[in-house]
Amino acid sequence: MVLSLILQVKPIIDTVSSAVNSIPVVSKPANVSLWDIIQKGGVIMIPIGILLVTAIYIFIERYITIRDASASEGNFVNDIQVLIETEKIDKALALCEKNTMPIARMLEKGIKRIGRPIKEIEESIEIVGKFEVYELEKGLPVLAVIAGIAPMFGFLGTILGVIKIFFDISQTSDVSIGSVSSGLYVKMVSSASGLIVGILAFVFYNWLNIKIGKIINKMERNAMNFIDFLQEPKK
Repeated sequence: MVLSLILQVKPIIDTVSSAVNSIPVVSKPANVSLWDIIQKGGVIMIPIGILLVTAIYIFIERYITIRDASASEGNFVNDIQVLIETEKIDKALALCEKNTMPIARMLEKGIKRIGRPIKEIEESIEIVGKFEVYELEKGLPVLAVIAGIAPMFGFLGTILGVIKIFFDISQTSDVSIGSVSSGLYVKMVSSASGLIVGILAFVFYNWLNIKIGKIINKMERNAMNFIDFLQEPKK
């Protein structure tokens, strides 16, 4: 009786065991580093990487320059006016030369023109101010270009990835996910990288422009006050 029961159960056990053995074992995915992902993007990642390094370098260099230019002026303008009132022109020029702020170079040019018509003094200060603004904006056009072309490089990587997918299929006639995965990597990684670099450059460009705009407003206000001071009647 027992023997016959075992003989009946054994085929069922064999069937279950065979089904369990046929289930594929899912292995734990390997850890993938950021560098590995970047490498999957293909050769197009080289120009995108160059654009990223360039954007970061320009931002840091311009940030330091703008930070120094926007330093607190304290009583600088008032001190210049007091020295001019007491006819200590040489000391006023020396104070301007020691200062690194843009307004110092603008007032220095104006002080050197004292005694000439106010219109000439105003024009000379305005010309120096334009040069100072140009110095502050150095590198910003490059950031604007990077913000525009980085996504284009990402799109180019997308096209190259699609080309790779169809090329691999034409060579192997295999349309499985394994055969197209390398092309998909190129497509997705390059697109994401180009967009990230473009967004960063766009943010850098606009943030620096805002800071420069504040400096320009301060320069114009101080220059106007200086011209008004020169036009005041002497006491």
